[in-house]
Amino acid sequence: MKGGKNMRKKLIAAMMAGVLSAGMFSTGVFAADTDLKGEVNIFIAASLSNAMEEIQKDFNETYPDVEILYNADSSGTLQTQIEEGARCDIFFSAADKQMDALVDEDLAKKDTVEDILENKVVLIKPKDGETKGFENITDAANIALAGDSVPVGQYSREIFDNLGITDEVNKMEINEGKNVSEVLAAVSEGSNEIGIVYATDAASVADKVDVIAEAPADALKTQVLYPVGLIEDKEASEDDTAAAEAFLEYIKSDDAMKVFEKYG
Repeated sequence: MKGGKNMRKKLIAAMMAGVLSAGMFSTGVFAADTDLKGEVNIFIAASLSNAMEEIQKDFNETYPDVEILYNADSSGTLQTQIEEGARCDIFFSAADKQMDALVDEDLAKKDTVEDILENKVVLIKPKDGETKGFENITDAANIALAGDSVPVGQYSREIFDNLGITDEVNKMEINEGKNVSEVLAAVSEGSNEIGIVYATDAASVADKVDVIAEAPADALKTQVLYPVGLIEDKEASEDDTAAAEAFLEYIKSDDAMKVFEKYG
């Protein structure tokens, strides 16, 4: 994965536009196998939950004998669980860092890993709340942030570093969430004045939060890419493995990409 990452990212940047862009690196045609059955354990970044639930329903309309089991959390937490031996067939991360680590440890199957989505990082506030932009973020009384082991938390801290405001932010009242869903909940419920999440998360509760600003390009230089790939699952049966391979291909199909775009 590492060797061709720069070229792949350039390709993704050229293909993607908008809040959430879907990229295809296959034909987009999903070959049906009506005899498909088995159990698939999928670890997904929390920001993918809504889209992946719909994709599961669509998949199961054709393959009712395949049981899809999701574990949604921060990519860092999911990485740790995989490293500690939790059963997982597919990992869908919100950053390359966690997937790269699993590839290096021979836990993720390198030849199956692809970056297929891109997201944006945004600053949000509760509906009718006061506006504070990235340039005056420290004027807020408090802020909800994901922890520094969480991709969106890492992106947030990269923004602070590049804007030269890390020390000022660290003096604020910070409500640290274990994943992006907790940050989103804190702001949408009004517990925090502002917070930093993905654009897709903000869009999922557009009736409760407003997007103040998108992270400036000169502040967040890292692309927010979502890689997906197969994980070595020694407990999987032949049916489970076949089902996991089929679901991975379905995730990259045109039908699934339309769902991702809808949630963008």
